[in-house]
Amino acid sequence: MTCWLRFEADGAERFGTLTGDTIVEREGDMFGVSRETGRRYALAAVRLLTPTRPGKMIGLWNNFHERAKVENLQQPAHPLYFLKAGTCFAAQGEPIRRPAGYAGRVVFEGELGIVIGRRCAGVGVADAPGVIFGYTCVNDVTARDILRADPSFPQWTRAKSFDGFGVFGPCVVTGLDPLRLRVRAVVAGVERQNYPVADMFFPPHEIVSRLSQDMTLEPGDVIACGTSVGAGEMQDGDTVAIAIDGIGVLENRFA
Repeated sequence: MTCWLRFEADGAERFGTLTGDTIVEREGDMFGVSRETGRRYALAAVRLLTPTRPGKMIGLWNNFHERAKVENLQQPAHPLYFLKAGTCFAAQGEPIRRPAGYAGRVVFEGELGIVIGRRCAGVGVADAPGVIFGYTCVNDVTARDILRADPSFPQWTRAKSFDGFGVFGPCVVTGLDPLRLRVRAVVAGVERQNYPVADMFFPPHEIVSRLSQDMTLEPGDVIACGTSVGAGEMQDGDTVAIAIDGIGVLENRFA
């Protein structure tokens, strides 16, 4: 497994791999050919950025057996998804801010994120592992009361695309078996979610294959795999940590 991240140091944006608490800087293409520069940085001395620069984040809805059971939902025939705007992304440690003029519920959702490593379209399930770069932690934030504020049109994009509502990181890890992972969400010190990725209706390789039939996926794009039971409201001042063993902990404060 290799942990890749992007960071800011000495006034410049950089990328590299993490070994213990030390970042080994690399140059070139994170998704292609890269080499070590010889520079090392202490993790605590840099500012982490989102580990990739996605053109889009695709988020799944109703992708877990347990949540469907609780909410009396049926398994969909095809992944149900929405898009989050390319301007909504936030990195490890950055604040999640309440939208101006909005006093309603703001909800966290702890999720596994798939990071695409190669431009692709129409990929078969057997070939999907070859276009997946790795996996990351996602907090898919939603202004819940906006979602169905207009009864004539569910506002998925607006409710989920405010600045800072597409939180992911702190890194992307390659070489993982996603079906062995568990996703945890801890809010204000209380565990609110703890569920297995293996409970998905559509596992990661099938998600990538199915979505690539609908649209071209680009290197750095993130697919948030959906969430299970326990997602809920954040209170002003809460710290939210999305933890996936083998990937890390994505922690942000709702301000």
